Amino acid sequence: MERDAQKSNKKFCVFAELKLEFFKIFGMFIGEYHYSIDDKNRLAIPVKFRATLNRGAVVTRGIDTCLFLYSKKEWLCLANKLVKLPISQAKTRAFARLMLAGAMDVSLDKLGRIILPDYLRKYAELKKKVVIAGLYNRLEIWDEEKWEEYKRKSEKESPDIAEALGELGV
Repeated sequence: MERDAQKSNKKFCVFAELKLEFFKIFGMFIGEYHYSIDDKNRLAIPVKFRATLNRGAVVTRGIDTCLFLYSKKEWLCLANKLVKLPISQAKTRAFARLMLAGAMDVSLDKLGRIILPDYLRKYAELKKKVVIAGLYNRLEIWDEEKWEEYKRKSEKESPDIAEALGELGV
């Protein structure tokens, strides 16, 4: 029994290492970056993420009053999962609508900027100063004040969050 658990753990670690190598090559989004939206609704994307997003990107409504920015490849994986959710359940329909109907293809210009549609900027209540937060497979775009407020709250709750994640095996 213990030997099976060790084999399973070893397989998981190998898979995790492969996935980490994939993201090293194809782009892993981590970090916190401060930028400004210009008068034409353009937002510069951090240089280290541009190669990944140059192959296509999608911006959509996020959760907690922010926007999610996905590479096209990551977006297709998510969208494929969303369309398979049961449409007979109100909450799955609502979530699919939030993500899919709010989505917009975006492309980077020569200076590495995307144009944020007005409806998404209003949804996330984005003012001029924003934070781009890397969350491994996506970027989140936050109004700077809302981000700071969210971080303060999360940092205060971090012991409870850590305990809940520990119960999930993280």
